[in-house]
Amino acid sequence: MPETVLHPSKHQDTVRSSPVVDVPKQHQDSLRLITCGSQGDGKSTLVGRLLWELHQVTEDEADSLRANCQPHATQAKDINYALLVDGLAAEKKLGMTIDVTYRFFSTSRRAFIVADTPGHESYTRNMVTGASTSDVAVLVVDAVQGMRTQTRRHACLLSALGIRHVVLAINKMDLVIDGQRVFEAIQDEFQATSPTLGFISVTAIPVSALKGDNLTSRSARTPWYSGPTLVGCLEALEIQRASSTRVIFPVQWINNPDSGFCGLSGSLVSGELAPGDEVRVTASGRTAKVARLVTADGDLPKARAGDAVTLVLDQELKASRGDVLALAAQPLPMSDQFEATLVWMVEEAGLIGRTYELKLATQWTTASITTLKYKMNVDTHSREAGRQLGLNDIAVATLALSTPLVFSPFAESQALGGFILVDTFTHATVAAGMIRHDLRRAQNVHRQALSITRQDRERLNGHKGKVIWFTGLSGSGKSTIANALEQELHAQGKRTYILDGDNVRQGLNKDLGFTDADRVENIRRVAEVAKLMMDAGLVVMTAFISPFRAEREMARQLIGEGHFIEVFVDTPLEVCEQRDPKGLYKKARSGLLPNMTGINSPYEAPQLPTLTITPEQTDSNQILSNLVDKILHN
Repeated sequence: MPETVLHPSKHQDTVRSSPVVDVPKQHQDSLRLITCGSQGDGKSTLVGRLLWELHQVTEDEADSLRANCQPHATQAKDINYALLVDGLAAEKKLGMTIDVTYRFFSTSRRAFIVADTPGHESYTRNMVTGASTSDVAVLVVDAVQGMRTQTRRHACLLSALGIRHVVLAINKMDLVIDGQRVFEAIQDEFQATSPTLGFISVTAIPVSALKGDNLTSRSARTPWYSGPTLVGCLEALEIQRASSTRVIFPVQWINNPDSGFCGLSGSLVSGELAPGDEVRVTASGRTAKVARLVTADGDLPKARAGDAVTLVLDQELKASRGDVLALAAQPLPMSDQFEATLVWMVEEAGLIGRTYELKLATQWTTASITTLKYKMNVDTHSREAGRQLGLNDIAVATLALSTPLVFSPFAESQALGGFILVDTFTHATVAAGMIRHDLRRAQNVHRQALSITRQDRERLNGHKGKVIWFTGLSGSGKSTIANALEQELHAQGKRTYILDGDNVRQGLNKDLGFTDADRVENIRRVAEVAKLMMDAGLVVMTAFISPFRAEREMARQLIGEGHFIEVFVDTPLEVCEQRDPKGLYKKARSGLLPNMTGINSPYEAPQLPTLTITPEQTDSNQILSNLVDKILHN
């Protein structure tokens, strides 16, 4: 017995059942699309009604739909089509989509994969996920509400993610009086700003998702509209997908089940590979020839883009997860500095100089934002200056990586051009990025080999270079202890230097204030200077509040675990306020000093410092002895 579906009659909007009439056909041309727009504009209803109109709702879904709708829902307008997309379970009835929902349907001309994405600002990250694999966007606009900020933000994101075809579905036309005027006003408003976004085509269609107007057939309720239906437009769109013959093979894992087999497993992103092809590990430059292309179903004579395969090479080639292979004759570029479009996805501010983990294909490294060139005003599409990134900001920035990675501009390869930034402590994804191009200075600046090394300088000095990083609140005693330690080391003939917060701000960092962004940059510069002085073989003491764990960890990674000693001067806030040697706490309490750490700006205490000093430790000789021991014998 054939499967049945729920669909409308051709003559009246009543609920009935009939056999499936549209079956996906093998080798059918497919189109990936995203539905996006502001919350409540009717995206899920639009997709649900499309499934209804195209006879692709199963009887099981129909039964659940009836159970979740009005008891006597016999008219199509009484059906909540959004439930077909958002979920029919009771716990899904939240009134909004919060994740990306994928549905599949087809017509006689084309198969479709639709990503229905949330419209709420809090879930913009999920919209980016859905758009990243889409060919075309259906941007839904509520005819009553018009273009809203989130609608414009989604349009900007579509542009940044390389989507060049937009269908502007102006929805809820059944709720406006002068439909033609409203439709044309919204169409003109979008067309006025869209040229800056680089869309190839924008097709505006007046629709009513609830009533099915202009979805699969022309509606009599819009006699003034002579353009295509939504499905007709999607069927006719010609998408020029970027194609590349360049071989890109990111290694996902080393397949070594026994001593007799070793292969490099991954998915071929682009190009073709066959036995006999010579491949190169991009980072090391080592080459070998492909001996076999192994899959679970047997060896392949040729691997094509999208194939998951294990490469067996004719000789051992040192490679690991994160390496990227290419044809030896077509090497891939590497760089450690990029200009990229960033979409910030969390409430915690994105700060210049702060270190994040960066994932590009299977490659990982640490990176920091070096320059925030501009932020995009999503309402006016103008460029605005900024010192930090906030939730849902779209910006163009430059990034510096700790190690070079294999890359490609996003417009040429999403696999090697799209990346994410990850918080080093919470491991939350904080941003999505699309590489625009690498920076010329990445190729023009090279490390100069020096004849005299740090080890040579350390032998001359008679001790190793170290960085003792004192951290704590203002007035905790950092500078006092650092000064006493330097006197002790100097008396022992050690070569030392103190980098003190106040002194550095009178010269190197005199251009910085005390905002979170300035504090991050302050510590970044100090860490770089401390590393250079340590390389000179000195024992360097830094006395800075350095309130954020992320920057202290950045300093540790930059300087090296074996040369970095973190000393937490753990003096309680009330004791620091009683001391108040510079009168700063008094000013902060009276409202005259904003961004005072401990009062109106946070201090993140170290979790695992090398050494902790508290006011209860009154034996200064013992404190100095412990510090000297750590410096000279660790």
